[in-house]
Amino acid sequence: MTAFKRLTTGGRIDRSRTLSFTFDGQRLFGQPGDTLASALLANGKVLVGRSFKYHRPRGFLSAGIEEPNGLFTVGEGNRAEPNLPGTMVPLAEGLVAKSQNAWPSLSFDMMAVNSLASPILGAGFYYKTFIGPFKKSWMFYEPFIRKAAGMGKADTAADAARYDVEYGFCDVLVVGSGPAGLAAALTAARAGAKVMLAEQDMELGGSLLAESSEALERWRSDTIAELQSMPKVTLLTRATAQGIYDGNQVTVAQHVPQGQLLRVMRAKSIIHAAGALERPLVFTNNDRPGVMLSSAVRSYLNRFALAPAERAVLVTNNDAAYATAFALAEAGVAVTIAEERMSPASDLLAQAAALGIAIFPNAGIADTIGTTQLRAVRLKGRHSVTIDCDVLAVSGGWNPAVHLSSHGGIKPKYDSSIAAFVPGGFAETQFGAGGCIGHFGWLASVRDGEAAGKGALAACGISKAPKAIEQPGIREDRSYGIAMPRDPFDVTVPGKAFVDFQHDVTAKDIKVAHEEGFQSVEHLKRYTTLGMATDQGKTSNVNAIAMMAGLRGIGPEAAGTTTFRPPFSPLTVGALAGRSVGHHFRPVRRSPLHDWHAKNGCTFIEAGLWMRAWYYEWAGSSPEAAYVREMELVRKGVGIADVSTLGKIDVQGPDAAEFLNRLYVNGFAKLPVGKARYGVMLNDDGIVLDDGTTSRISETQFYMTTTTAQAGEVMSWLEYLLQCHWTDLKVHVASLTDEWGGMAVSGPDSRKALELAFPRVDVSNEGLPYMGVKDISFGGTTVRLMRLSFSGELAYEVHCPANHAIALWEHILQAAAPLGIRPYGLEALASLRIEKGHVAGLELDHRNSLDDLGLGKMAAKEKPFIGKELRLREDMQAPDRWSLVGLELLEPGKKLRGGSILFSATDEIKGHGRGYITSVTWSTELNTFIALGLYKGGLKHEGEEIIAAFPLKNEQVRLKIVSPHFIDKEGTRLHA
Repeated sequence: MTAFKRLTTGGRIDRSRTLSFTFDGQRLFGQPGDTLASALLANGKVLVGRSFKYHRPRGFLSAGIEEPNGLFTVGEGNRAEPNLPGTMVPLAEGLVAKSQNAWPSLSFDMMAVNSLASPILGAGFYYKTFIGPFKKSWMFYEPFIRKAAGMGKADTAADAARYDVEYGFCDVLVVGSGPAGLAAALTAARAGAKVMLAEQDMELGGSLLAESSEALERWRSDTIAELQSMPKVTLLTRATAQGIYDGNQVTVAQHVPQGQLLRVMRAKSIIHAAGALERPLVFTNNDRPGVMLSSAVRSYLNRFALAPAERAVLVTNNDAAYATAFALAEAGVAVTIAEERMSPASDLLAQAAALGIAIFPNAGIADTIGTTQLRAVRLKGRHSVTIDCDVLAVSGGWNPAVHLSSHGGIKPKYDSSIAAFVPGGFAETQFGAGGCIGHFGWLASVRDGEAAGKGALAACGISKAPKAIEQPGIREDRSYGIAMPRDPFDVTVPGKAFVDFQHDVTAKDIKVAHEEGFQSVEHLKRYTTLGMATDQGKTSNVNAIAMMAGLRGIGPEAAGTTTFRPPFSPLTVGALAGRSVGHHFRPVRRSPLHDWHAKNGCTFIEAGLWMRAWYYEWAGSSPEAAYVREMELVRKGVGIADVSTLGKIDVQGPDAAEFLNRLYVNGFAKLPVGKARYGVMLNDDGIVLDDGTTSRISETQFYMTTTTAQAGEVMSWLEYLLQCHWTDLKVHVASLTDEWGGMAVSGPDSRKALELAFPRVDVSNEGLPYMGVKDISFGGTTVRLMRLSFSGELAYEVHCPANHAIALWEHILQAAAPLGIRPYGLEALASLRIEKGHVAGLELDHRNSLDDLGLGKMAAKEKPFIGKELRLREDMQAPDRWSLVGLELLEPGKKLRGGSILFSATDEIKGHGRGYITSVTWSTELNTFIALGLYKGGLKHEGEEIIAAFPLKNEQVRLKIVSPHFIDKEGTRLHA
């Protein structure tokens, strides 16, 4: 029966102190230096989890990041984090851990009944089972499937952990602190390079931590001490390199007190020294608690002073596992080896005999015996005997950690000498060393690390020759000595022989996938879910590839691997988000006039990223009351509004006019200096991208304004066109959106207001005609006056550098005070444009053509422009497209709502209707609610009565289709 005992000597734990923790509500004790996994084993907790699909009992398989079975929720309340491998969680005082995927308890899991249904729960069962018998059967099944899916449970409360993101640079970044990583880091550091070393474990040393050799420990501690003494070296623990990207960018996720820190590093050179992961063997019931990787047993013994209580059986196909057998025997454990090879090395046999280890050559494991823990194993071959044991240590060889080296798209290649995949190469200025390139010896790893360190120095341009690395005082490495085992190709193993422990994928599942045509490793992965769990197939992929290759009659090299993508190990969303949560999720943008608004009775509203002035206290205490008074101010007198959020782009160069002429549907090549023009631009597909005005400041300079919503997209579009399509044009564009502020002075008295503000400037019809532009000097800066109107009234836009915006705003307010000028907000501004019939973001929804918006006549017939050809295709010119209309309310006692669905008066009120309302406002001119909308067939239905339905409130109201231009259709006011 599986049991471990804590040795009185040895290991890396601190026996002078005791730490208390709880597991599933039970108080337990461990020592500093323990992980949660080692502490649980020391307390006799062998059953630690249940498998995903069959809910079979599971114990720890490994001692590292590859652990597929021992996953826990660690912490309580809003500090709880699910799916953490116990092998990677350092024991701490008061730690609270809970098992997962079991109900009502770990020892008695009702869902274990799934094992009885295993014949119908094999590979791809969900594709076959949940498609019938009725058309909407999936809707019935889905809630139950979602409830059963997943391992841990995330807390819904706000996360109390602190997450930060930090950006940094170094000369050399080393991934892994085993012998190769330490040697590489020290080589680079001795030459004066700025070095960062990232280690995922809580202690530096990598595989050295699992060894008992005094010579290796002395070399490790001396190397670390020297690195720690160097000011240009940063040593990180509990820091996992999660991904490598273009330009040698590496993301390193580090656990820190109270949370996590995501370091985004740029390195001149990267050294891969991530080591290798041991793979299990596939045999019947190879998942029982007590079946462990050989390297894990050695780690628990040498690092955590945990030994099997009495007897261990070890099954292997390579020489490396013998180190575990010898260490166990020296600790007083009775050891039996089931050797899959016919004749292991003679020196190993001699050492085993001296330690009293029984070896059964040409053998293997036929089955394991036990329920919630291992009791015995049954050998296969000539020696079909049953052996009682506490632990079964398995070793099917080693898989180099090729994940990070593959993130850039370089596929791994198969190395038959080690029966595993190795990196297919490295990006320029990147190097590999040690186990991750298939070199498993201690001395070979140190030599690799030193060579990689020198290569990194050369890549960094550092010519100083570093002092040579001292070799550990141990005997020369022995050969790996692996034989390709029979079992990975044997998919006829009886019973349940697991390949992927976490997702319960068996050898039989791989056979079924092959039979049903899912033979590519990528298809195999998705059909069986193999390698898709939190461990991402770290212990299963190579065995699965070998099995599928055998079924296909090809070698593993021809089968290839699945695609490795970041992150290397599970990463919390919080770590990715950092501080970018809540109001910090996206940058909050504020107008240069924001502070003035805040001090003068303004209520703000979020409009995309911007905080915009919604309405002002002078006009009312609610937006419903305030915007009506603000509209009346503009219609009868003069008001001033903040329009700084409009996109503002400076377009300069000898070809600027030609560039804009190609961009807009209407002509800009001959626009005179000192004039502005309203323009519309299309996407390639003929759909409207944006509208706005562009002014010609000089022969080679234009000032473009865009809608607030599309400012960023338009800027990106201009840069894309210049960099990718029209590289011959001599044009530069620069965003001035944050550099300049803007204000609209609107109303019948707006000219008088500017005359008071700028008495020396001629703003008459002759001095500044409609669509005229004039730069003036005021207060030591340039002020740009543009006679533009989107309200339908006589109006001007006044733009200036942002740091002068408040002074200019206050000056206009003070100078025009005799006229009763006051500020008005976004709600009134939008309502004024609705009355005039100007389209805005709510109408420009990336589905409209020019003709849909009533702007088709703007398009030039002779000149080419983006989207010209595709806007003329048949579907875009269809007479029944949803097109812009005005809507008048016919039932005064009712209310119009934006988003209401439009139906013909004779239609059944059902489905998506014939269109929808885009914008609604109360019209101070017409004394009723009006709206803009998109309706099938558009204005050919002018005068017809229709129905607007708002299903959320079960409301219906009668409307009449009218022209979208509700006021001053002739333009008399804006030309005043």
